[in-house]
Amino acid sequence: MAPRGGGTQREHGRGAGGRGLPPVPRVPGRRPPTPPGPARPCPAHTLPSPAGCARPAPRQQVAAAAGAAGRADSPAPNLCCRRAPPLMRELPPRQCQRRAARPAPAAPRARPAAAAMALTLFDTDEYRPPVWKSYLYQLQQEAPHPRRITCTREVENRPKYYGREFHGMISREEADRLLSVAEGSYLIRESQRQPGTYTLALRFGSQTRNFRLYYDGKHFVGEKRFESIHDLVTDGLITLYIETKAAEYISKMTINPIYEHIGYTTLNREPAHKKHMPTLRDEHDGKESTGEDEVAEKRVHTFRGPHWCEYCANFMWGLIAQGVKCADCGLNVHKQCSKMVPNDCKPDLKHVKKVYSCDLTTLVKAHFTKRPMVVDMCIREIESRGLNSEGLYRVSGFSDLIEDVKMAFDRDGEKADISVNMYEDINIITGALKLYFRDLPIPLITYDAYPKFIESAKTTDPDEQLEILHEALKLLPPAHCETLRYLMAHLKRVTLHEKENLMSAENLGIVFGPTLMRAPELDAMAALNDIRYQRLVVEMLIKNEDILF
Repeated sequence: MAPRGGGTQREHGRGAGGRGLPPVPRVPGRRPPTPPGPARPCPAHTLPSPAGCARPAPRQQVAAAAGAAGRADSPAPNLCCRRAPPLMRELPPRQCQRRAARPAPAAPRARPAAAAMALTLFDTDEYRPPVWKSYLYQLQQEAPHPRRITCTREVENRPKYYGREFHGMISREEADRLLSVAEGSYLIRESQRQPGTYTLALRFGSQTRNFRLYYDGKHFVGEKRFESIHDLVTDGLITLYIETKAAEYISKMTINPIYEHIGYTTLNREPAHKKHMPTLRDEHDGKESTGEDEVAEKRVHTFRGPHWCEYCANFMWGLIAQGVKCADCGLNVHKQCSKMVPNDCKPDLKHVKKVYSCDLTTLVKAHFTKRPMVVDMCIREIESRGLNSEGLYRVSGFSDLIEDVKMAFDRDGEKADISVNMYEDINIITGALKLYFRDLPIPLITYDAYPKFIESAKTTDPDEQLEILHEALKLLPPAHCETLRYLMAHLKRVTLHEKENLMSAENLGIVFGPTLMRAPELDAMAALNDIRYQRLVVEMLIKNEDILF
């Protein structure tokens, strides 16, 4: 049976083998089940976008739609665009009907302590991971590349901190002629009106733009300071391209934020009358705190590797100083989004989101490891006691306990306890591992490498398939490739126990295809069509693990 994307079998009253579980008691303060009825329109359609509403559906819903497509009696799935905040996405009608038909509990039953804690912390019926929006990331990839126009003659009095891109005292017209060769072309000239001052001339949008250029040990034309002119121009082209192509989108980014759903405001809730927290302030604004509470300080920060704003879920573009970071809780946001952050920063949340939802390369560099710790620890635990478990990775664990494992990794890192004493059901550990891959802002099989992997699945010749896969693997960043190798070796060992766990390479491909790969295209139908190829890619990687890696 194909896996369901967003929900879990146990959440909807069905466990492994179709056995019904005892009803879950009603917890005060939790949202009641969604009643059956006609599908509501996607609430995210209120957010304008240059791409319109034809954005890819969240990966969880795409997977659910794929599962439903295989059953003739299934209604058409509700696909909500990526802009929908996690708590506003609709469930497929059949899931809503199951919830409405769930019998009322006869009497409360005891829950594990971890489950009780998770239910206390969250108000929603089920955990929905944040949907990181890739539109601005794709625009950064499309931005023009810098092209230096070198001067072929010797220039007198050239400043020592400029290279061959310095052309001396030439006119604007001459600079415009030299730069007309291509988008992204740039040069430096000395001003004719104000000798001793320098101008960066840059070709963008079929016209030449001139910026006063400064140097104080680093190059700058505005607030950002760069080690080299090349980096300054690269960052400038990215900023100009994104602000030109997505001006309206950027102005609407703060609509439907995900801030309240990712852990910063839910882990340490307090009664409203006890909350008295000052707002974030900029480190350079010179304002002092007037209350007893210490003001949470935010600092302009340069993020190494791709990062997403934890307020609006959009990509933080640029080479340096892409956003601000809260010195107390570690919240990463755009500078404009930091003005919208509520007054509830908690210093004891310093370690929140240091594992899940963090860029994979950034994580392994920060911890000086080959692979993310959550991958190593979960796989070791699964192989020590779960290889013979029927429906391994296909059967879902209880979502509240999976969320509890996630919080344990975010809070305790390598010291997180995921042993059998804490989580007897191995499906909780497999669910936590799958959740980690789903939450990655850049998928394990990256957007850049995605087309090559899909090309291998569409090829019919086995030898050619392996050759294309070899080329595709070379496109992955080292940390992604090493993690993929380790995961495929593990899944290969899972298939060796197929008689007991009933999980073949094909079944594992169905589970992990949409988990490890996400289509970069903005068209939801194209993403749906790729699901079968995603399954084939993972299946081929498992079967040929010893050859490919």
